[in-house]
Amino acid sequence: MISATILYPKTADSRFDLDYYLNTHTPFVRDTLTPVGLVSVELEEGLAGGAPDTLPAFTIIARLNFPTVEVLQAALAVHAPSLLADIPNFTDVQPVLQISRGV
Repeated sequence: MISATILYPKTADSRFDLDYYLNTHTPFVRDTLTPVGLVSVELEEGLAGGAPDTLPAFTIIARLNFPTVEVLQAALAVHAPSLLADIPNFTDVQPVLQISRGV
């Protein structure tokens, strides 16, 4: 399984509309990418950092799972512009993207 992991950094003053992300953006991602190979979506909400009373490093970690790198790349080549265009609707941070595979 190949994953596109999208990490949304958390800062003291960052904005993240979790309701919009869960109820609008995530369904949009699923509806857009499932027909072109998306297998599953995994979401994690950051609650705290490693030390007491610290912010989490990331507000949300999203994992988009695809069968192969080629399928992932083809899906993003077509649909990344529309998915990226929606980001300002729920956050003011620049997400970090990493492509990984399970080992």
